[in-house]
Amino acid sequence: MNQKATAAPNKLHREVGLDDSRAVDLYKCMLLARKFDERCHLLQRAGKINFHVSGIGQETAQVAAAFALDTGKDYFLPYYRDYGFMLGVGMTTRELMLSAFAKAEDPNSGGRQMPGHFGSKRLRVLTGSSPVTTQVPHAVGAALASKMRGEGAVSFVTFGEGSSNQGDFHEGANFAGVQKLPVIMMCENNQYAISVPIAKQLAGKVSDRALGYGFPGLRVDGNDALEMFRAVSEARQRGVNGEGPTLIEAMMYRLSPHSTSDNDLAYRTQEEVDDNWKKDGLPRYKQYLIEAELWSEEQEAEYVKEIAQELKEATEYADKAPYPRAEDTLLHVYAGDGDGQGGLN
Repeated sequence: MNQKATAAPNKLHREVGLDDSRAVDLYKCMLLARKFDERCHLLQRAGKINFHVSGIGQETAQVAAAFALDTGKDYFLPYYRDYGFMLGVGMTTRELMLSAFAKAEDPNSGGRQMPGHFGSKRLRVLTGSSPVTTQVPHAVGAALASKMRGEGAVSFVTFGEGSSNQGDFHEGANFAGVQKLPVIMMCENNQYAISVPIAKQLAGKVSDRALGYGFPGLRVDGNDALEMFRAVSEARQRGVNGEGPTLIEAMMYRLSPHSTSDNDLAYRTQEEVDDNWKKDGLPRYKQYLIEAELWSEEQEAEYVKEIAQELKEATEYADKAPYPRAEDTLLHVYAGDGDGQGGLN
């Protein structure tokens, strides 16, 4: 944080637009996302679920961004590590567990896609797909529609730094810049595109690419919850004011392997991972709240118990829930006949 934040840590959250209660809720959501992620890893290792793509190390930026947006108006196009973001905009642990277990009640895809392929009409989340970066042109299209309708909303899309090298990113950014669309593009730069380190992916900064398309780009410490909240809040205000897109490069580190099928120590060292654990945004923000007298170790211990119970109930429910039936193959594929079966919630 900057010198101003160091001088008056108990007031910085108010300066960026968070009251005391909301500042605490931000941390609680970050911690819930971390515990959910850890639980899914254990479930996969136990053979309960087939696959998990982790977002550990990225929750700070994700949840801060979610808290800075308007969940009743904006459109969201998250990428596959964004469990923290999804919890921040209102998806429940039960719903996420139903997705992890690939059950019929899964609101994201009805148990048809891999975990991390988020989608929810109720939460204004546009369905994602497995090919990376395809969500960027979709976000730009949503922003164009919103602008044409005069909704006063923005679309918010996330992707990794590896995805920023794909054509979809550049085409989307160019169109958004030309049309001055209300879209926020947030690159979660976690230093690795699967096993390829950033030094072999990028010759410069992702944020600098915005300049070529005529709109601002900024690099933000993705482990600083309040700076992330400030950056996304200001980008949203630019969008609704008609000032066009913003590209945010949130700097972070993927603390876990790429997925449960990945041996990350084949391409990076344990020392590197350990060094980055010291920069983790969760304990950093927790300490801020403690110094601001908004949180305590006693509250932490009690909340961890609440999370454990919530995750236990969500896991048990998802484990017992039915799988999709073969005869339901075409549900959610074609428009319904009025029975509400034409799409997921």
